[in-house]
Amino acid sequence: MTLNNLKPAAGSVKSQGKRIGRGQGSGKGGTATRGHKGAKSRSGYSKKVGFEGGQMPLQRRVPKFGFTNMNRKEYVGINLHKLQELVDNGKITDTVTLDILIENRLAGKNDLVKILGNGELKAKLNITVHKYTATAKAAIESAGGTAETL
Repeated sequence: MTLNNLKPAAGSVKSQGKRIGRGQGSGKGGTATRGHKGAKSRSGYSKKVGFEGGQMPLQRRVPKFGFTNMNRKEYVGINLHKLQELVDNGKITDTVTLDILIENRLAGKNDLVKILGNGELKAKLNITVHKYTATAKAAIESAGGTAETL
């Protein structure tokens, strides 16, 4: 080993590539690979989200329509066949409360729950939730259960 064949261990030094914007001698002087003029050639440039080069952005070109009711209440719908499925699997017996529905992951702890009338209910259940459809309430009561509102 002599001074003319010394080199660092493999993988210890990364090749840094060309140094940009360090004068004409570097081969990348002058515009520093940024092209000529324009916003992108300046320091501190950052493109705004949705900016289309001055063209009217899509978000402003598309017409706005409709109405959003800020007082709307969103209910999580649970069908009767889902409740019957839980009875068949032995997860519920005779009472259905919000806590039991949360436990079985049919609703979240802050959700409002509405029982919907799809499917048929054979089991006699005492259900206590926020709302019912007319068909669901009739089906629950015809099966011998009760439908109480929170």
